[in-house]
Amino acid sequence: MPDAAEVRKFNRYYSERLGLLADRYLGQARPLAQARLLFEIGAAGASVRTLRHRLSLDSGYLSRLLRALESQRLVSVQRSDTDGRVRVARLTGAGREELAELDRRSQAAAAALLASLAAPQRQAVVAAMGVVRRTLSEAEVEVKSQGPDTEEARTCLRAYAHELAIRFPEGYEESSLLPPEALSGGRGVLLIARRRGRVVGCGCVTQLTARTMEIRHLWVAPEARGVGVGRGLLSELERWALSHGGGRVRLDTHRELKEAIQLYRANGYLEVPAYNRNPHAHHWFEKRLVERLEGARQRRLGAAKAKMVEPAEGATS
Repeated sequence: MPDAAEVRKFNRYYSERLGLLADRYLGQARPLAQARLLFEIGAAGASVRTLRHRLSLDSGYLSRLLRALESQRLVSVQRSDTDGRVRVARLTGAGREELAELDRRSQAAAAALLASLAAPQRQAVVAAMGVVRRTLSEAEVEVKSQGPDTEEARTCLRAYAHELAIRFPEGYEESSLLPPEALSGGRGVLLIARRRGRVVGCGCVTQLTARTMEIRHLWVAPEARGVGVGRGLLSELERWALSHGGGRVRLDTHRELKEAIQLYRANGYLEVPAYNRNPHAHHWFEKRLVERLEGARQRRLGAAKAKMVEPAEGATS
């Protein structure tokens, strides 16, 4: 398969070019796997479970990597202060210094990779890298409806509420979440996003009026942000609303959720006056789905007309 062959060629070039095959990645006293684990633990630390899912590592292999870093006194692994079932990896003082050096060397290596290129070439390479990363990441995401009273749904909504409780100055209570009955009987739906088999996001849509739907509780796990999960969830929620008679969708959001505000504006949502009394809302948005449907129909018609006037293969003009 020619496409697969090109991918393999690129992989061989890139792995050699960045020195991924060496035992001492970027000249430090450890291979790439250990260096990457230091980066993923980061200054804030991370649970062993999160590291396993984030890096798609076997539990035994991850344990060996952590023990190696512990033996170098770069990492400590301890029980969580809030949940004794959870083990959390944190960098030691030496580990933070090592991570800072790793960041410095990684930045220098990336700069050296681009240094010989002219500005237009650099821009083209960086843009192409972004397209590859986003496209492959989005292809890993699967969005499906889920019963609101299932364990996966409850876990995702609790994670959403927990993050808002931290980010909102006024806090956030789980009691503010939609009750399961609000999504039953065709009145709404809860969608779950999975990446590599793991739940990484959720969102709900409910009926406000006969022709107006409302999107609620759109959330993406921190480790899955920046790869199109939120955009995919939003699109599927709109699709459900449109297929169930919704001519428009509304939503509100908090001023602290700047990434959410940016997502909505980038996807055609316009700010409107307040339509509810949600104490956590500072911005209210609306999008007309009928216009989206008409736009898609016009694009299909245009493509069909272009195909009709296109000369047959081999024909001369």
